[in-house]
Amino acid sequence: MKRLLCKILLIFAFFCLSFASPALAGDAGAGKGIFTANCNACHMGGGNVVAGPSKGLAKNYLEKNGVDTLEKIVYQVTNGKNAMPAFGGRLDAQKIEDVATYVLSQAEAGW
Repeated sequence: MKRLLCKILLIFAFFCLSFASPALAGDAGAGKGIFTANCNACHMGGGNVVAGPSKGLAKNYLEKNGVDTLEKIVYQVTNGKNAMPAFGGRLDAQKIEDVATYVLSQAEAGW
């Protein structure tokens, strides 16, 4: 009976962990420094001084522009879009993930 109960609990735990939301993989603390050095000129305080406030980094603007997940922010930082330059050649994948994590955490906190 104990073996059966252990098997059931293991299966249940595996099932629950399989569907858990992934944590942010980047380091928001490291991302803050990267943001300050590379992004702050255009996105100071989560805004956008080049393309106007509708392209800012506040949560509602990220949602409106379809860039409201970590993966989408990583893609945009890597490849750029319109006036935003691509940082894929300047920053390695970990630094891009860190800055994307920082941007998303700040957006969710309301900048």
